[in-house]
Amino acid sequence: MPGFQLDVNKTADQETPAKVAANPLGRKSPKMKFILALSMFCLASGAVVKAAEVLRPRGVPLSKASFYDPTRDFNCLDGSGTIPFAYVNDDYCDCQDGSDEPGTSACPNGFFYCTNVGHSPLNIPSSRVNDGVCDCCDASDEYASVSNCVDTCRELGRAAREEAAKQQEERLKGFQMRQSMIEEGRKRKKEAEVKIDELKKEREEAEAARNEKEEIKKLVEEPEKEALEKYNAIEQERKAKADAEQKAKEEAEAREAFAHLDNDGDGILTVAELQSRQTFDTNRDGEVTAEEAKFYLRQEETMDLETFLVSGWPMMRPTYKMDQRMFVPPTTEAPAEALTPPPVPGSEGKDEGDMEEDDGIEDYDLTEDDDVEDIPKEEEEEEIDQKYDEDTQKLVDAANKAREDFDEADRRVRDLTRELRSLEETQEKDYGPEEEFRVMDGDCYEYTDREYTYRLCPFDKAVQKPKSGHGEIRLGQWGEWSGPEEDKYSRMKYTGGQTCWNGPARSADVHIYCGVETRLTGVTEPNRCEYLFEMTTPAVCTKPEDISGDEGTPHGHTEL
Repeated sequence: MPGFQLDVNKTADQETPAKVAANPLGRKSPKMKFILALSMFCLASGAVVKAAEVLRPRGVPLSKASFYDPTRDFNCLDGSGTIPFAYVNDDYCDCQDGSDEPGTSACPNGFFYCTNVGHSPLNIPSSRVNDGVCDCCDASDEYASVSNCVDTCRELGRAAREEAAKQQEERLKGFQMRQSMIEEGRKRKKEAEVKIDELKKEREEAEAARNEKEEIKKLVEEPEKEALEKYNAIEQERKAKADAEQKAKEEAEAREAFAHLDNDGDGILTVAELQSRQTFDTNRDGEVTAEEAKFYLRQEETMDLETFLVSGWPMMRPTYKMDQRMFVPPTTEAPAEALTPPPVPGSEGKDEGDMEEDDGIEDYDLTEDDDVEDIPKEEEEEEIDQKYDEDTQKLVDAANKAREDFDEADRRVRDLTRELRSLEETQEKDYGPEEEFRVMDGDCYEYTDREYTYRLCPFDKAVQKPKSGHGEIRLGQWGEWSGPEEDKYSRMKYTGGQTCWNGPARSADVHIYCGVETRLTGVTEPNRCEYLFEMTTPAVCTKPEDISGDEGTPHGHTEL
């Protein structure tokens, strides 16, 4: 059986010089290899080989054993050529894909298969074969090296099986919890359907009640409107009379002021007449200049009564009223001391110069708003509530009651509509093929790192909050399931978050894994403004497969 890895020594002194010359690379002739390999196989054939065992070259997995038939030439697996089977594992790379040297390190692109009985099989680069490092736990990769590799597969396999059993137990527990979530999700869905039907009926009744209240409101508002029309007319007449009286009062006040300022009584105000009034000394320098006087005359030399009433008095009134309040005309009976104004509170100890400066300041602090004497007391105490006769008041009260009843009925309809819309939107959401994710709607989960606290509210939003407490940053609103076609419900997508500075809108991608607890396990920002949440939940735990097999059971094949 040529080509099986029996580690036949290939030395140049076993061939004739002529064969060496014909084969300068030192490869043994196929005939010689076949004879040596057959001899070695015959020596080993004394061992009993079970019918179920499959013989194959070293480094070849069982799935590819059929390609390595010692009774015929070997075809390179990539189709690059055909070589005698004796060239397989001869430590010389003949095939471009390295498939003729699965058990040696001759080909840099080849692979060596570790059987690892009792543990997991493994493929390693063929360059690691006999490199002095134990890569395979069964030590099969160091069959011709000086390394003292021992078979540790059974110990590693035992530990791996224990870990697998633990994970299987956790997955089974998660699967059982998932069944509970499915049951609860379906229950909530059914309850929501019942609630929607109830709300629809309630809304129909509420709409009927609102329509009834609206009709009542219309009926009582009509006589109220008729009864109030005469009161509205009376009120308008009263207001018009009050406005006329106020206008007449203001005009009389203006005429009185004009007569007071018109020193010569000729019906014309002049610059000289205003200069004689100290109150028009705007800059308080002790003299009323012509420019200051013209300011109040609208830059004219004179002003008649008509112009004064229209434009002059509105400009002069604040200053004039201030003058009326500050200066009291002297009387012949009053002593000289009475003409001295009383001291300003807090001015004791000030000299006369300070008092003059204060007078100037106080003069300008007085404004038209301070002239409270002009506000009639009856206007301050004007009643807000209007009084009607007994019959009219009854009509008003009845209309007010009808309006309140209608508003309450309308509010009820709007509240029911809002609640119904919210439930219908919930029913339209995709909570998984078996409603297993429905129980997560309405809950929020947090994860905190060194700088931020992240909060994920499934089917709602994802936010980020700095530990410094400067408000939340919205990372996105619930979008859709974004997992691959074969595992759609393994990822969530949240989009439309707050826009980054000179960047895109923030978004969050949630990767979901099986776990016995629903919680966030980590948050990162792999790309600018794109956040990755990692989450565990029983909702994605599938039923685990049974772990069977005896660690002492050998594989049904023999490695040569």
